Amino acid sequence: MEEYARIGYTSGQSFAVLKRKDFARWQVSERLPDTALCKAVEEMKRGLIDADLGGLLYKKRIGRPGSGKSGGYRTLLSARIGGRYVFLHGFSKSEKANITPEERKALQFAGKVFLDLSREALAKALKAGVLLEVHCEQDH
Repeated sequence: MEEYARIGYTSGQSFAVLKRKDFARWQVSERLPDTALCKAVEEMKRGLIDADLGGLLYKKRIGRPGSGKSGGYRTLLSARIGGRYVFLHGFSKSEKANITPEERKALQFAGKVFLDLSREALAKALKAGVLLEVHCEQDH
């Protein structure tokens, strides 16, 4: 379990980027690379947030590989900016316009749970495969 105790601090990162297992499945089906998630987090750290949905839930647009953001993907993630980021849900703009109020509430709840996990509980969630770490390399 020690390997999971350092989550987010591997490769010199001072923040953690995670994704829910369901999000990871969607991401693979859309062929969306982890580098796109890392870029989205970097943009958020610089204040480029597409929508603050309340309850630490944010909407972040991500472009399709080879095209722009306007016709790309919408991702929903919970975040403590500069700390832990958890990608919860993703969809293409052509798939649906937005989430329902019920979906928003459920994602806010799940996101808060993931953000509030202790290091020990986070290690267990990673080991169980509920959450997966996104490895973002920093340029030094």
